[in-house]
Amino acid sequence: AWYQRRVRGFELITKSALLHHEKEKKRGYNARVLEVEKASFTPLIFSTSGIMGNEAERFYRQLATMLAVKSRQSYPDAIRYIRQRLSFCLLKTTIVSLRGFRGKKPVSHSKSQDINLLYY
Repeated sequence: AWYQRRVRGFELITKSALLHHEKEKKRGYNARVLEVEKASFTPLIFSTSGIMGNEAERFYRQLATMLAVKSRQSYPDAIRYIRQRLSFCLLKTTIVSLRGFRGKKPVSHSKSQDINLLYY
């Protein structure tokens, strides 16, 4: 599955505007992903204030359900964890877009590690 994210700026964002951006992304990427990658495509559209598009909401509900089952946590704990992480990611994206990136380049790890996503 392929996911494309778009964070919209400080202008007034409504659900209909987010739906317009979802359709625009689907129109641009869906055919290629289906034909070339043989996968599904879900555009994840957010405003900088944290409003999610319809497909992003469905994606996060499904992700929380799978995470809750895998980690044997309750659904509310899983969705709270995801929303908390999403809030910090959106905040970081907004800060970087305003002032620019000033940190070190990220280090890439060649080994894949199993990470416990929920803290006990």
